[in-house]
Amino acid sequence: MKKLCVSELLGSRTLDALRPIRRQERLRLVATLNEAAARGTIIDVSEELHKASNNGIIRMVTGMSDGGGVHEVRGLVKGVAETIGTLNLSDFVWVLRGVDVRGIKRRIDEVHRRFDEVLERIIGRKEEERRRGGGGGLGRAKDLLDILLEVAEDEKAEFKLTRENIKGFVLDIFTAGSDTTAAVLEWALSELINNPTIQHKAQQELDSVVGKHRLVEESDVPNLPYLQSIVKETLRLHPPAPISHRIATRDVKILDYDVPADTIVFVNMWSLHRDPDHWVNPLEFRPERFEDRVAEEKQKNLLHYAPFGGGRRGCPGASLGLDVLHMTLASLVQCFEWEVVGGRVDMEEGVGLTLPRENPLVCLPRVRLNPFPYNIHG
Repeated sequence: MKKLCVSELLGSRTLDALRPIRRQERLRLVATLNEAAARGTIIDVSEELHKASNNGIIRMVTGMSDGGGVHEVRGLVKGVAETIGTLNLSDFVWVLRGVDVRGIKRRIDEVHRRFDEVLERIIGRKEEERRRGGGGGLGRAKDLLDILLEVAEDEKAEFKLTRENIKGFVLDIFTAGSDTTAAVLEWALSELINNPTIQHKAQQELDSVVGKHRLVEESDVPNLPYLQSIVKETLRLHPPAPISHRIATRDVKILDYDVPADTIVFVNMWSLHRDPDHWVNPLEFRPERFEDRVAEEKQKNLLHYAPFGGGRRGCPGASLGLDVLHMTLASLVQCFEWEVVGGRVDMEEGVGLTLPRENPLVCLPRVRLNPFPYNIHG
């Protein structure tokens, strides 16, 4: 599955083919914020970021249009995230084993049943399209589910994909690829609002490279090093997956601890990123640290900066995640100035698997660049 992800599902060719979907969702987000700015109304930016991120992932995986089907799946993705992140006493108190104290097992079973029904319906529709000779996806582009079904039907494939494999993979992509991206964007925008000098420097870079008469595009990102540094610094301070765990395959010594084989090892990625021995002022939001070539070498050669993990178990969706992060953040910075009540965003962290904000990011956007009229469906 890892090989399939890297070579086909999340490879550069597939991501390029699905670029129109990412662009449509980005334009839709900007249009929503533009409307709020025109009305002079405060908007829950957190909610809009999560909606755009979820919609994009769901459409890239299934090829769905942006109608009611996406809304239904988005609700189920939220249900999965909520049940995964809920503390279940039965898992920790032995005498409660087998007792559904808070009704969590019942909720998990219900979410599973509904998700399975939806995925069966989506897969069934895809299979009917394939029987009729249609390719699905956007024009000639295949979505991720098209590719999975092709592999499952290929008698010469290196391994056999079952229907349960496909549904499990789709569920993983839905849950892992949505909230993580939105959470990082929330933190990035929060840091920029609280650091206006950094935000202004990013806007100057965008004005210099892109200009003031068009919206930033993916092809501009290689020429926006400071924007890339802002994303890296956000991932360093606010890693979307703060806890990583591995199983030791042999007896090993980690620091001063003897770790036997088959032991589960938990790594606090958050502390790793803030290691004061390797970063100057580690708690300060300072994108300039990534303009330092020494810091770049640390990033490449050591695991002091590892927001996507490392080695064979590194996140296969890193390229997709970075594409969405760079483009969405660039659009938010290029098109809007941001006002918050009290003039400063609170940076309190919530509890969850993806290091969320404790409180939603609520802002009043002010139009800096109006990119419309733009064809959202183009």
